[in-house]
Amino acid sequence: MSGAIMSRARWAAAAAALAAGCGLLAACGGSTASGADAQSITLYNGQHVQTADNLVSAFEKATGITVNVRSDDEDTLADQIVTEGSHSPADVFLTENSPPLESLQAKGLLSKVAPGTMSHVPAKFSSPQGDWIGVSARVSVLIYNPSLISAGKLPTKVSQLAGSQYKGKLALAPQETDFQPIVTAYLRAYGKSATQRWLKGIQANASGHIYPDNETIADEVNRGAVAFGIVNQYYWYRMRAEIGASATHAEITHFAAGDPGYVVDVSGAGVLKSSTHQAAAQKFLAFLVSKQGQEIIGDPSKSISYEYPIGSGVSTQAPETPFDQLQPYPITIAELGDGSTAIALMRQAGLL
Repeated sequence: MSGAIMSRARWAAAAAALAAGCGLLAACGGSTASGADAQSITLYNGQHVQTADNLVSAFEKATGITVNVRSDDEDTLADQIVTEGSHSPADVFLTENSPPLESLQAKGLLSKVAPGTMSHVPAKFSSPQGDWIGVSARVSVLIYNPSLISAGKLPTKVSQLAGSQYKGKLALAPQETDFQPIVTAYLRAYGKSATQRWLKGIQANASGHIYPDNETIADEVNRGAVAFGIVNQYYWYRMRAEIGASATHAEITHFAAGDPGYVVDVSGAGVLKSSTHQAAAQKFLAFLVSKQGQEIIGDPSKSISYEYPIGSGVSTQAPETPFDQLQPYPITIAELGDGSTAIALMRQAGLL
């Protein structure tokens, strides 16, 4: 997600320190912080910094394994891993979206995830080949300012975003990897020619309101600089947590049930095949989807994540639409692929 690092600092300040209980040790596969566990791993982190920091803190306290974190845009990190090849210092790659992991999987750069770890998450949210595991999820929404556009005037289908009535009213962040799955879903639903026309249309409608990241879209819509935009739901919840309900003027809504604009994105993690710390790296993956790891994600008072936990039977504690009540477009992880086709089409349309 391009520009995310710029925005993550503001969230990191709000992150709470975490303490992990001894019960976590069994879930992570360890029993003490000595011996073989007294080592370190390197995490290439494409997730929001405060979410990763809280997960890392709890894991370190439970196992004694030090995690060295390198945070950047997930596509940048994926490219770096490819460039580094067998000499990459990365042991684990944590992302916000599945396409970067699918790309590394296709290149044969990921180790198989331990079957016991995979069993903690429904199979549809992880690699079909078992090379990476889903950790959390988000869903795309429209964020809008009611003083500029009423709910009844909003598009109910993502195809309508290209309509002339929305010229100058639409905000986009096409550089965000979060936008790629929507383009991929649109392509699957309507085909290449229709997708090319649609991208040209939304490029024209968003002229003057194309931003580097979703945080900026949320801020600009909230302050009334633009009528509405597309983000994942957690950006609105995080903004409200930061600035307070009284200063939050924007609202969010979903596209129509089953529409290609209504997409669930999966954050995942994988162990690099080149890692020289395979056992410790696998423990970190096991922690991410353990009950305690998922509770960190699901409790905004701990991580201000506002993402949906998807493992170990944990549900979000945030006041948002329950995950099992969402009605997204039916597209699989494999169909979302590595995002390369979506990127190529956006470049052709002048969005990148």
